Amino acid sequence: MNSILRFEGVSFSYKNRMILNDASFSIQEREFVLLTGKSGSGKSTLLKLTYGAELPENGTLEAANITIPPKSKSDLIRLRRKIGIVFQEFRLLSDRTVAENLSFVLHAAGNAGSNANKKVNEALSEVGLIDKAKAMPDQLSGGETQRVAIARAIINDPVLLLADEPTGNLDPETTTEIFDLLKKINIKGTAVLIATHNYDFITKSKSKILFLENAKLTEMKR
Repeated sequence: MNSILRFEGVSFSYKNRMILNDASFSIQEREFVLLTGKSGSGKSTLLKLTYGAELPENGTLEAANITIPPKSKSDLIRLRRKIGIVFQEFRLLSDRTVAENLSFVLHAAGNAGSNANKKVNEALSEVGLIDKAKAMPDQLSGGETQRVAIARAIINDPVLLLADEPTGNLDPETTTEIFDLLKKINIKGTAVLIATHNYDFITKSKSKILFLENAKLTEMKR
């Protein structure tokens, strides 16, 4: 299998605080990986480095076969198309319907065309919300809002899906449903990296687990 994501000796600091120190790991095609650590340990920063919102100070970083920092604007556009992101905050546009929120992502990525409506419906069907296409964000439950955020993240058929604490504000039952949905997306072929502090799920998971503490990234041994 090919690497979808590769950190090699990557370091990053913020306001004189080391966030990542000589971090090395890789994620292969179709792999499902959990990233854990205490709040404030730098999990979100690692994800930001992956999609180019932050840039490494040292080391080699490649995501979806694109070097970060991207060498050109076209490389950055390709990177954003190939990586889907589920943010901690849902970031839905409050003045647009669910379907319009998804269409906006297609337009932003330059993928809007004659099949845009079809792609929106397919993404909503994938997360079980086709009946909410015309709903406004404030009409959705927390779990439904997160499902829309996931649909938005997969609408461009990414090779890598990043999820930053996707169940942080959800009840236990909905948390299980969201993790099951992310596993389903993974099984269909998308590599998934989830930053989470849900230790109950971590202890039950058979997936690779990365642990970030004191700027050091290690793979947890079972």
